[in-house]
Amino acid sequence: MITPTVVLVHGAFADATGWIGVIAELRQTGIPVSAPPNPLRGLTPDAAYLTSVLAQIDGPVVLVGHGYGGALITVAGAAENVVALVYVAAYAPCEGESLDELQGSFPKPALTGHVKEWTYPLLDGGSAIEVTIDETAFPSVYAADVPEDVAGILAAAQRPLSTAAFTDITPTAAWRTKPSWALVAGADGTISPELQRFGAERAGAAVVELPDASHAVALSEPTRVADLIRAAVRATSLPTGRSGGE
Repeated sequence: MITPTVVLVHGAFADATGWIGVIAELRQTGIPVSAPPNPLRGLTPDAAYLTSVLAQIDGPVVLVGHGYGGALITVAGAAENVVALVYVAAYAPCEGESLDELQGSFPKPALTGHVKEWTYPLLDGGSAIEVTIDETAFPSVYAADVPEDVAGILAAAQRPLSTAAFTDITPTAAWRTKPSWALVAGADGTISPELQRFGAERAGAAVVELPDASHAVALSEPTRVADLIRAAVRATSLPTGRSGGE
């Protein structure tokens, strides 16, 4: 059998080390894994970067997105070698939709009111806005089921997200043509669980819900997250002699 490579895409306020437990779980069962950096500069450039990463991977790919990373896999998942999408406490937007528009239809998460704005320079000499979560609120908003000392470290090491990510329009929705799986974090304070459920249902995803899980579910429940990814891998593994996209 040809086992797809799992590509793990982190979301806002984090980096790829948030997948550490999931990577260990997948490697224990012989699944090849890659966790590239997410630039966090906006849906359009971030999806283009991810697409370039996918183009350099031989064979089929199961593409996994956490949080904002779900928006990226929705776009970049249209790549020919992507055979499945897995959403982890994630956005799953539709084509023609921005994340601002998607969020506007659902209850505001605890994140609202705890966002800190920063500015960063652009190449043309102008500036843009990026956001992080207020450090004192981070544990309850993002990582309520993670040990307090770890949550504090995560808060200090946040990677900011450009606000362009919320206004960029989704050009395509790969879940329309690719099989999908989704994990809903029922106690998520960063992305509304109602929004997660809606996106998963609209995508026709096979859904697992963890009622007590925070947005940091990949850290707090790595085995459960890995189990869902393994289900997608099993469903899309190919007989030897074939490759994704055929």
